[in-house]
Amino acid sequence: MNKWEREWKEEQQRVDHVVQKISKRLSSLVQQTSTMRADIVEIRNQFWEDITVNVDDPIEAAETYASIKQQAEVLSERERSHRHVRNQLKTLSKLQHSPYFARIDLKVEDEEEAEPIYMGVGSFFDEESETFLIYDWRAPISSLYYDFSPGEVEYRTPEGLVKGVMELKRQYLIRNGHIDSMFDTGITIGDEMLREALGRRSDMQMKSIVATIQKEQNQIIRDERNRLLIVQGAAGSGKTSVAMQRVAYLLYRYRDTLRPENIVLFSPNPLFNSYVATVLPELGEENMRQTTFQEYLESQLSKTFEVEDPFTQLEYILTHEDNRSYAARIAGITIKSSLEFMDVIQSYVAFLGQQGLIFKDIRFRDEVLISAEAIREKFYSFDPALRIPNRMRLVAEWLIEELKEREIQERSKSWVEDEIELLSKEDYLKVYKKLRRQKRFTDQSFDDFDREKEMLSSMVVRKEFKPLLTKVNQFYFIDIPAIYRQLYTNPQFIFELRPEWEVPSLWEEICVQTVEKLKHFELAYEDATPYLYLKDCIEGFRINTSVRHVFIDEAQDFSPFHFAFMKQIFPLSKLTVLGDLNQGLYAHNMTDDGFTSLLSLYDPEETRVFKLNRSYRSTWPITQFTRGMIPGGQDIEPFQREGSKPMVTQVSDKQELERKVADRIHHLQLAGHQTIAIICKTAKESKEVYTALQGKVPLSFIHKETTTLKKGVVVIPTYLAKGVEFDAVIIYNGSKSQYGRESERKLFYTSCTRAMHELYIYSLGEITPFISEVSSDTYVLERNL
Repeated sequence: MNKWEREWKEEQQRVDHVVQKISKRLSSLVQQTSTMRADIVEIRNQFWEDITVNVDDPIEAAETYASIKQQAEVLSERERSHRHVRNQLKTLSKLQHSPYFARIDLKVEDEEEAEPIYMGVGSFFDEESETFLIYDWRAPISSLYYDFSPGEVEYRTPEGLVKGVMELKRQYLIRNGHIDSMFDTGITIGDEMLREALGRRSDMQMKSIVATIQKEQNQIIRDERNRLLIVQGAAGSGKTSVAMQRVAYLLYRYRDTLRPENIVLFSPNPLFNSYVATVLPELGEENMRQTTFQEYLESQLSKTFEVEDPFTQLEYILTHEDNRSYAARIAGITIKSSLEFMDVIQSYVAFLGQQGLIFKDIRFRDEVLISAEAIREKFYSFDPALRIPNRMRLVAEWLIEELKEREIQERSKSWVEDEIELLSKEDYLKVYKKLRRQKRFTDQSFDDFDREKEMLSSMVVRKEFKPLLTKVNQFYFIDIPAIYRQLYTNPQFIFELRPEWEVPSLWEEICVQTVEKLKHFELAYEDATPYLYLKDCIEGFRINTSVRHVFIDEAQDFSPFHFAFMKQIFPLSKLTVLGDLNQGLYAHNMTDDGFTSLLSLYDPEETRVFKLNRSYRSTWPITQFTRGMIPGGQDIEPFQREGSKPMVTQVSDKQELERKVADRIHHLQLAGHQTIAIICKTAKESKEVYTALQGKVPLSFIHKETTTLKKGVVVIPTYLAKGVEFDAVIIYNGSKSQYGRESERKLFYTSCTRAMHELYIYSLGEITPFISEVSSDTYVLERNL
């Protein structure tokens, strides 16, 4: 037995020892959680048994409250303990099968011997030996594994900087308690482990990458100093994975002060939320709040407007280029997405502080109680130096007082008597009890009929006025849609607001389009954020101070206006944005200079930009092919994972295209691929392809409302496939007619980069020029004409 075989045997013995310890702890915890669950059930069942409520006696009432409070605290403590033990069970169950993935031998300064440090997805402390048999990958000492090669190292702890020498760096692949692979390495992560992880079939759920985190990724994950992190990464560089590991790290690092509900992830679509939903639970953490920016907009605006979503906007961009109003729509999207347009809104708000605000009459039973003109006069009677939201609050307080006066006057109206006759017995009983408490009579009948009528009238009118008072407190007396529409009613108005602003020649047509939609209570996607920003400037910003970290994935889909608005609504939050400018599909990407606008919003001293150029998702041949399609693609570093070259097939008619694609799907399934995507340019094309292939192969259609991906064959538009990966990808029609304009280059690139193992492109007629620009050595061409 040579030295390596002997070490392998010793390592396996240690794995067996640790697994045995974990199994023993698991048995203990299972018994413990069973006992705790029984205690909780018993406390819940007996919660009220020993409590006698006597609200008439103040002393007994106080004692009752104290008893309830004590019982509730006991129950809450038991439930917290039960959750903690349950989480331990989940972590240990994972460790039982694969206890750790790495080892470093660290000799700290002034110590004679090196200590072996083993790292896994969770920590395991052996109470008998009082040592950590496994360290959590997020522990400070674990950073050495990701950041250093053997040699001199250092890491920071809460107590200060620790220096030493790493004498060994070893990696493992352990399955079901057995070491399948073990190797020493001098680099951050051995390519063997990466190849093993990346070579697996996709199963429609993102997995944890803690065993294969690279040095540059680790810096992003553990960054605690900066308020803004920008991660510009190539397709397949692990941006989303890094984001999820960063969330897990932050929850571990600040576990006493940070909860999952203090973190928000804005993702591109509901489908993506499902794709990443298992990563944090796999690491023993609860999921943070996941949403889309569209969901936020609709939560604020859907009561007033039919709000267009970004996918509908993109469908228009991709399919209506021959429309007469297309140029104006594109120009409008570009303008309304810019920081310059936010300045326009601010100038408009300053104007409204002096004149031009539009209010609504406050009506009751088809009668105007307080006119819009009276409200306007009241608003502008206040000191102009006060901010508009402050003056609006003063107006609301004045309206409340006015309505209370009108409420008293309304009690004598004839309609009130009619309503009194319709009152239920319960309503009469309320008045009766109230009169008794006031000691207005002594027997069981009403003998003070005037007082009775007065109280019943008050009850009826108060009930009817309550919705009015609620709406006043919610600023419903302001006509925000009319105020926003006013900005576009006169195209020359904007020149008065911003004389120095270079308004495009199509501004007049942009105004016409905007007003037309607003008339029908429709809000284009590019109008939603400016509208909401204007609304908040008038009513006061709805800020969220509980959120401490905001993550934005596919950040290239967010406009400069979006970013500035997000900073307003999450004023105390740190921001992590992840994107790839080469996958920017929306109209605002055509002119925005990368993330420059975002950088301008934060102090440079609290900002850090990372670039991830190495692509891990696709095989080496696929990455070589796709990086040739985009400017700067030579900076993308393919990972050395072998595979076949992409195949480009040219066909002459639709029938042959359908037959070729169906045949290819059958071959891919026979090869064992579990996730196969037929990627189309638009939702319209996706529907047509789905209909054409039904009956030929089993498949499912993915649309913007789809929330989960399943194994098998899917037909999906490009913009929904972003951020997701598949074993094999088929581009249904990569022809010049589909992808011929320069603005469609990034769309085609995004589609091709979804492939992990195999990529097939079919072209009905002439092939897209984005392929002809790529070296012919990087793909296989097949012509069937």
